[in-house]
Amino acid sequence: MWKQNKIELLAPAGDLEKLKIAVLYGADAVYIGGEAYGLRAKAKNFDLDTMAEGIQFAHAHGARVYITANIFAHNADFEGMAEYFKAIEEIGADALIISDLGVFSAAREAVPNMEIHVSTQANNTNYMSAKMWYQLGAKRVVLARELSFKEVKEIRDKIPQDMDIEAFVHGAMCISYSGRCLLSNYLSGRDANKGACSHPCRWKYHLVEETRPGEYMPIEENERGTYIYNSKDLCMIQHIPEIIESGIMSLKIEGRMKTPFYVGTVVKAYRGAIDDYVKDPSLYEKNLPYYLEEVSKASHRDYTDGFYFQKPDGNQQIYNSNTYIRGYDFIGMVQEDSDPDTGIAIVEQRNKFSVGDEIEVMPAKSEAFTMTVTKMWDEKEIPVDCAPHPQQILRILFSKPVKKFDMLRKIVLDAK
Repeated sequence: MWKQNKIELLAPAGDLEKLKIAVLYGADAVYIGGEAYGLRAKAKNFDLDTMAEGIQFAHAHGARVYITANIFAHNADFEGMAEYFKAIEEIGADALIISDLGVFSAAREAVPNMEIHVSTQANNTNYMSAKMWYQLGAKRVVLARELSFKEVKEIRDKIPQDMDIEAFVHGAMCISYSGRCLLSNYLSGRDANKGACSHPCRWKYHLVEETRPGEYMPIEENERGTYIYNSKDLCMIQHIPEIIESGIMSLKIEGRMKTPFYVGTVVKAYRGAIDDYVKDPSLYEKNLPYYLEEVSKASHRDYTDGFYFQKPDGNQQIYNSNTYIRGYDFIGMVQEDSDPDTGIAIVEQRNKFSVGDEIEVMPAKSEAFTMTVTKMWDEKEIPVDCAPHPQQILRILFSKPVKKFDMLRKIVLDAK
């Protein structure tokens, strides 16, 4: 009988800053993309130098780094692939995430000692395919989002004990099976399976009858049309016990295109929830309302529990909007620890705020605290009343000590 030993919190990192935030705020591992072969072409991604720096930072903090190479490759994509895999092995990457059988074969030949995880893009929905990947040399299978807990448990029971199961627990859902979408390529010429998705599932749609061109009929009774493919976001923080009991070893957060604030907020909440449950399930239950409130402070759509309990119906779609719920603005990032004598720290602005605003400071490890901005200065140490300029460097007086990478947030008064 398989026994759960280690729970991994796996976070997205679209660039070096997000990698550092994810690690500092509690991730056990991060997944990142290089400049080729990944499914997030619009992310900033990593060249080999920044990848090496990120790996070094993660390893210094006890975290692992997985590199995405999960495109569905065409013939031309294999040119230079072996050299790329050898280069990332050399700088210390812990695993490759792969979905294409040809890419898998190329990786096994180029870096035979490197750990390989089979991407959710490979449509991992059953124990037979998981066992096949294991026989080919895979260490981990990332399950498709379209599975129930019952199916997950059956897969866990029927695959080798030393094979890991990873599954998404938070973030955006896709209308296509495990994200394998052709709609983007058809409508915009951008191939989702090679990292260039234009996200047509978030677009607004009307119905046009063939003999009445130009006459747009709303699919729902709404004069603005409908977003018929627009899924709610997955959120499973209230189901940590079921996740762990199902045999999922790695809890994956979606979002390499999201902000550092999103990454830090969601990772910190899940870190606390997992740790509470492992320490004492009653402590987890007690603090769960707080963790639900925290993940909701990051920009998100309405939440759903996806396929884990039952097949979704129409209630898992959002028909009248493609906008996010945003309760808090990310307004700044601390650049250096505060001066112990003056309480002043350097901050990089991310959204406008002013003297007199009540803000929250979110540290990586300790509890957030509220304070009023009473004094701040610009780079020339001239007092200023507001910070309207993107990435403006400021000196701010804090009511408590703060550290580098602590984040500042402010409630959005008109949030819906």
